[in-house]
Amino acid sequence: MNAIALELHDTDAPAPESEPCAVLDAAAQACQRIAPLWPLTQFVAVNPFLGLTDRTFTDAAGLMARVAGARMTMPRAFYREAIAAGRISEQDLALALRRMPRGSDAPRDLEALDRALRDAPSPAPVAWASAVDAVSEATGRDWAGFACERVSSWAAGYFDEGQALWPSPSRHLGPYASWLQEAGVDRTPQIMGLARFHRIVRALPATAEAMIRSGIARLGIGKPGLATYFHRLLMSVGGWAGYARYLGWQSALRDRGDNTLLELLAVRLAWEVAILEVFAGDRAVAAAWTRARERFHLAPADEAGMALDALLQEAYEIGWQRPFIARLAQPGSPRPAGRSVVQAAFCIDVRSEVFRRALESVADEVETLGFAGFFGMPIEYVPLGRTRGGARCPVLMAPALTVHQGVKQAPPEERLAIASLRRLRLRVGAAWRWFKLAAVSSFSFVESMGWLYAAKLAAHALGLGRPETHPAIRGLDAGVVPRLAPDIAPQSIDGQASGLDLAARVRLAEGALRAMSLRGGFARLVMFVGHGASSVNNPHASGLDCGACGGHPGEANARVAAAVLNDPRVRRELIHRGIAIPPDTWFVGALHDTTTDQVTVFDQDEMPASHAGELARLQGWLAAAGERTRLERAAALGLPQTRDVAARLAARGADWSQVRPELGLAGCAAYVIAPRSRTRSLDLGGRAFLNSYDWRQDEGFAVLESIMTAPMVVGAWINLQYYGSVVDNRMFGCGNKVLHNVVGRLGVLEGNGGDLRSGLPWQSLHDGERLLHEPLRMSIVIAAPLEAINAIIARHEPVRQLVDHGWVHLFAMGDGPGPLQRYCGRLQWETGT
Repeated sequence: MNAIALELHDTDAPAPESEPCAVLDAAAQACQRIAPLWPLTQFVAVNPFLGLTDRTFTDAAGLMARVAGARMTMPRAFYREAIAAGRISEQDLALALRRMPRGSDAPRDLEALDRALRDAPSPAPVAWASAVDAVSEATGRDWAGFACERVSSWAAGYFDEGQALWPSPSRHLGPYASWLQEAGVDRTPQIMGLARFHRIVRALPATAEAMIRSGIARLGIGKPGLATYFHRLLMSVGGWAGYARYLGWQSALRDRGDNTLLELLAVRLAWEVAILEVFAGDRAVAAAWTRARERFHLAPADEAGMALDALLQEAYEIGWQRPFIARLAQPGSPRPAGRSVVQAAFCIDVRSEVFRRALESVADEVETLGFAGFFGMPIEYVPLGRTRGGARCPVLMAPALTVHQGVKQAPPEERLAIASLRRLRLRVGAAWRWFKLAAVSSFSFVESMGWLYAAKLAAHALGLGRPETHPAIRGLDAGVVPRLAPDIAPQSIDGQASGLDLAARVRLAEGALRAMSLRGGFARLVMFVGHGASSVNNPHASGLDCGACGGHPGEANARVAAAVLNDPRVRRELIHRGIAIPPDTWFVGALHDTTTDQVTVFDQDEMPASHAGELARLQGWLAAAGERTRLERAAALGLPQTRDVAARLAARGADWSQVRPELGLAGCAAYVIAPRSRTRSLDLGGRAFLNSYDWRQDEGFAVLESIMTAPMVVGAWINLQYYGSVVDNRMFGCGNKVLHNVVGRLGVLEGNGGDLRSGLPWQSLHDGERLLHEPLRMSIVIAAPLEAINAIIARHEPVRQLVDHGWVHLFAMGDGPGPLQRYCGRLQWETGT
């Protein structure tokens, strides 16, 4: 009997080739292939291919073509143009040919490659059809788009984080149970022509697991194609699947279980079954589904097109690596001998490379370092007057400690009064927002109060309005804001443990200094420079802040690190651990605004008077470096390099219509783990993550291991998010910023419907005339012995998958000038690019 003709009472009968356990195992496997999508409040970069790194880049490209119709390389015309322009040389092509794995279907010599480029078209991949796709094909109506739209509409209400004035009434249920309840009374499908839809839904199994088992029985999908079929369904609502995967990720960090993504899969599968039931008896539908289903039963054939595209991408990357590697092979440029006046530790973010280079160029007395921007302080930071904060640490870890924001020189009763007043103001603001937007009051609001907003709208449109109050200081008096600071004293606030005791301070201080290879030679002034960005009316604003701080500015972490290391008790304990900080060394926190390239130094009032001279000189150097950096950034943004460039950049950040306040991490292409002396004299164009590391100070290579398993992996995530958003913005990006609508305070839609969009907007990647980000997989360069690097690769499967399966390129540099070693896979190396 044809699967779509099965009666409803047969829903629990398993398909002959798909045992219940195998079905759920395949569903779990498909769920693991989905990359998490963080909400807008902490929009951190994520590798969109995260669940696919267990296979090679080329194999993953074939899979994504089947399940999503997605590209993982540029159209062939892009590479033809690069060859014609000399961007890809014949030498690059020859080297890429030599690196192709044995058995590959790619051309084997330059002549065959030339023929393939002339003869082979560059067809757009087409995803394998699901059941709803088959119905769409047979009926000529876009039921697949309709299903996505309805799933998205339900998910927006169910997952809403406070935007909806009237939350979903079934949020107390699990995702599948919630959808089942709402779909059972929703008449929209019937209005659109899906007769009996709500009745079919009411007869579906009550649990997600039962729905998945019975759905596969109805559809007749055999065991070999189960995981691919489930993956296809999840990618049809890929944005919401990514958000569900994020919820599971967060639960796993806290050792909790979470089935949100599995339940979303059950919802999407229910649409497959229900729509097929609606068209039961339609011969054209039955034939279309039979053809589509058979594809999932067959092992995919090798696709020569994928191999050719992978070869061209390899050649393109070799063309970029060749001059980059040659520059790193030159002798380094150590800073002048003697004690530095200032040591400035910046985040490894590529935007910091430009400012570090400018700062060193204006002051030989300054030594800069690169370290993950949370500065070894994995905290949850709770703003004053709030009960919850954000994780200020990389998303690969959960915050270990909580620090509340305090008010300097404020007794407990004053702090409590300020916090209470802020809570009241925020509640009033929320009530006012509800009055403006609620269905029962919005019209009266516009009629009675709307005219008061005319001047404000006009001022913003003309760029004359005041910037919107930043959420971090909303509800606070202006006089209070300069007094805000992290309070690291151990205490209980609102029933929550807060602050760092001495043991925690010593542990964090030692870990941070060792990770920076900073165990001696301290300057009189050591500055931790976090970073954040200035923009308004920008849903993805947190994506411009510090990814190492969970999509927040790095101010809190920098100030906490400075406070910890200024503690005399901590310094005494560090001596017993082999780290002696001179008595005249003072630590200070700062924040680099990457939109305006201005650096704010905090807690100057706490600095000893003996350091006033160093602080004054530092302020002058920071101002001069900012001027140089702004000129370089202005050129990249297409702005004139004139004296008013600072005002122009500040205006971009305050302009509510600006789609490109800054370039973010566009252009990121390399990650260098080495002493600064190896890169100090090089202009890397803001394209390299620079992680300070000296293997001679790393006993047992524990620091290198922590770098390769955390910051380096996150750097690859960032690079691959930009890469994916460029090669296929439809699938891995979020389209046109001008069309974005925020949904649920957790993501954006492009337009007024469709799937939740992931990845980066096109304006972050292209300026209208040219790409701002080249599609390049990251080139990682490590200054350490090969044996140490190999040992770490062998111990850590996620790292091994990245380097062995072609998701990144890995090189090693020796202690002096000379050719670099290239990692070939399976712990093997060769000389050169």
